[in-house]
Amino acid sequence: MLSIAVILAGQLLAPLSAIFVLLWVQLSHTPWAEIGYVRPRSWFNDVAGGLAFGIALKFLLKIIVMPLIGADAINRTYHYIVGNPTAALSEVLPLIIVGGFSEETVFRGFLFERFGKLIGKSLVARSFTVVVVTLFFASLHLYDQGLAGFEQAICTGLTFGTIYAATGRIWTVMCAHAAYDFTAIAIIYWNLESPLAHLVFK
Repeated sequence: MLSIAVILAGQLLAPLSAIFVLLWVQLSHTPWAEIGYVRPRSWFNDVAGGLAFGIALKFLLKIIVMPLIGADAINRTYHYIVGNPTAALSEVLPLIIVGGFSEETVFRGFLFERFGKLIGKSLVARSFTVVVVTLFFASLHLYDQGLAGFEQAICTGLTFGTIYAATGRIWTVMCAHAAYDFTAIAIIYWNLESPLAHLVFK
């Protein structure tokens, strides 16, 4: 429980929390596979599959899911990067590092390992872990992105969490998360949020 508290506190200074996780794994002699750091059968399949899935997921949420739940078409937090290459570039790398590497290492790798030790790894236990971890993950998006950010993080958290719970492998999820965030920035930069959000539902 102490390790969970310390590492989640580090999430406030992401990617520090992910570094804490890696140190914890090393110092506690936890097998790397326990946090999903497993050598893929095919790096190409994991990376390419993750990137393609992350891009597709972003478009699915933007065009179908978020409009269905009545979310604002415009992400007000990041709207300042529209047509601003300097601002867009300044957001891309941090988002990829924080989202793809840090958040997945903490919220999928570490917390799933800790919950697995606390409540087991049965189907019910893993389902409970997916839901609880997703709620916490989403709550961290409330302070800067409001309700829409929370709702979107619920969708991505449940998706990435379910994939990770089913596979126990983190690389595909990391790549998907990074691609999702990159696509989100690209959509905002080219001012495509509103057209995409009204593509199906006017």
